[in-house]
Amino acid sequence: MTINDRSEGPTAIEVPDASAALFHALAEPTRLALLTHLASGEHRVRDLVEHMHLAQSTVSKHLACLRDCGLVTVRAEGRASWFSLADPSRLSDLLESADALLAASGASLSLRDHHDHDQLATEEL
Repeated sequence: MTINDRSEGPTAIEVPDASAALFHALAEPTRLALLTHLASGEHRVRDLVEHMHLAQSTVSKHLACLRDCGLVTVRAEGRASWFSLADPSRLSDLLESADALLAASGASLSLRDHHDHDQLATEEL
């Protein structure tokens, strides 16, 4: 897959499927909110459901996406599943790089601002 339709020339960028899956996972505001909350430490699915004010099936679906692309890990303890960030420092670096790219392009909304806006909307529910 290329970013542009032309596969020739210096502007063509090859995007492996794994990279596309990673950016797909990061494209969903709810998944970004989950990642931000997991940055504070390991959490059970039940705790994430209560924090996010979403159905358990919705949270589990988002966590599965994040797990499948390697952003989170899961640990079973009895009947509970505990989720944590797979690599917190690299994820933070990635989000900071995305903010820098947005700023360089003249975009006025950073990923963190977008998350904060979504978090406020969720809390108002």
